[in-house]
Amino acid sequence: MCLKAVLSKAYAFFVNRQLNNIRQNALALQQKTFTDLIHAAKDTAFGKDHWFSAIDNYEDFKKQVPIRDYEDLRPYIERVTHGEADVLWPGKPAYLAKTSGTTSGVKYIPISKESMPQHIKAARNALLSYIHETGKAGFVDGKMIFLQGSPVLSEKEGIAVGRLSGIVAHHVPQYLQKNRMPSYETNCIEDWEQKVDAIVKETLNEDMRLISGIPPWCQMYFDRLSVASGGKKVKDIFPNFKLFVHGGVNYEPYRARMEEVIGDKIDSIETYPASEGFIAFQDLQREKGLLLMVDAGIFYEFIPSDEYFNDNPTRINLKDVELERNYALILNTSAGLWGYSLGDTIKFVSKNPYKIVVTGRIKHYISAFGEHVIGEEVEQALMSVAAAEGVDVIEFTVAPQVTPKAGELPYHEWFIEFGNEPKDISAFALKVDAALQKKNIYYFDLIEGNILQPLIVNKLKKDTFINYMRSQGKLGGQNKVPRLSNDRKIADELVSYIKE
Repeated sequence: MCLKAVLSKAYAFFVNRQLNNIRQNALALQQKTFTDLIHAAKDTAFGKDHWFSAIDNYEDFKKQVPIRDYEDLRPYIERVTHGEADVLWPGKPAYLAKTSGTTSGVKYIPISKESMPQHIKAARNALLSYIHETGKAGFVDGKMIFLQGSPVLSEKEGIAVGRLSGIVAHHVPQYLQKNRMPSYETNCIEDWEQKVDAIVKETLNEDMRLISGIPPWCQMYFDRLSVASGGKKVKDIFPNFKLFVHGGVNYEPYRARMEEVIGDKIDSIETYPASEGFIAFQDLQREKGLLLMVDAGIFYEFIPSDEYFNDNPTRINLKDVELERNYALILNTSAGLWGYSLGDTIKFVSKNPYKIVVTGRIKHYISAFGEHVIGEEVEQALMSVAAAEGVDVIEFTVAPQVTPKAGELPYHEWFIEFGNEPKDISAFALKVDAALQKKNIYYFDLIEGNILQPLIVNKLKKDTFINYMRSQGKLGGQNKVPRLSNDRKIADELVSYIKE
């Protein structure tokens, strides 16, 4: 074992002691974060508009600061992007993270000099937690790859602008720079397919030990590695590849396909980064859930998902959350986001320590008939049947069909790209439907009451979702296919990809 691996074990022990403080003192740390944030921002434009100087507790805060999504906060953010200082947070942001919103077009998320280090610390601690728990540190002696956006930054009124992953690339610790791939030149390639091909060429003969990225785009990298190597499995190309770090989407629908192309089961670490903040990471292999970062400059709030669209929904902080209940996640951050609805839904699987799983998007659901089916339910229904049937699902999305052919009942229409297909697609669809009925009582009632007919599955051509995302200009990076839509915008685009 090389010196770097030995030192990483010692450092991991030290960091784990810090994490134990987080695990044991979450509520006190959240209260301190709340107090510090309010005090720091009281003289900003937002702080003055919302009487931060008069806020003494969380109840005061809720009275003064409403829940907002990006569109609601846009007037303040536009002042920031026009170069005004002291708007949402003291001074100007260090960066603006550029993201693509499904309803808001291009969004600019401020990242401050206080919030940026938290992204790096959380990513580092995820790896060190793995080393501390497992004793496996050999990956630090080999090559590591982070499939990410271009690190080339533009400028807007003196503020650096780029994708989050590209911004983070400028802050990779020096001790990892020698091991890091791809090269800077390759990382700067904007076209995703050209970039993946260049990464394959650059890494094919390297000692890759850690690979990180959003699962669908890592899958593309693995598939092209296999082609370039004459059909080899990834484990045979990279014999020392032992750790996969992923985030951005639920990994379970991809796991079987990824393990098939890798040729083995390997350890993985799930992370929950967002442009708005690094929220949680998997700190233990043996336990479910991601450790919530309660001391990272984010004060969290939660709204029960089934109340989110109410006029006056319940709004709570960490001390009042319940296990196994879906919540919309609300952030208040050291970059100046206040009462900010991230759009994600989570649920707590532990309160000692506080651990979460991501269950979907608050606006990604189907409730055309009052069923309010959510992402977690469709993913679990599909993957449970796929696993039992030995079926390989590459990607999928679901939409309601409210105007079926004459004489037919409405239904949920599923568009699935399979690796290996079910022998009987109709029987497969009925099993998925039965599984979904068990997950959602409202859906069960609609089927039983003959309001809906059982779901229909469409088999899609190979590379459908890659081609669809390419057609939308969203191939690669942090872009993801919505699994659920309450309209047919995506579904109608996919009709032309259905296999005969």
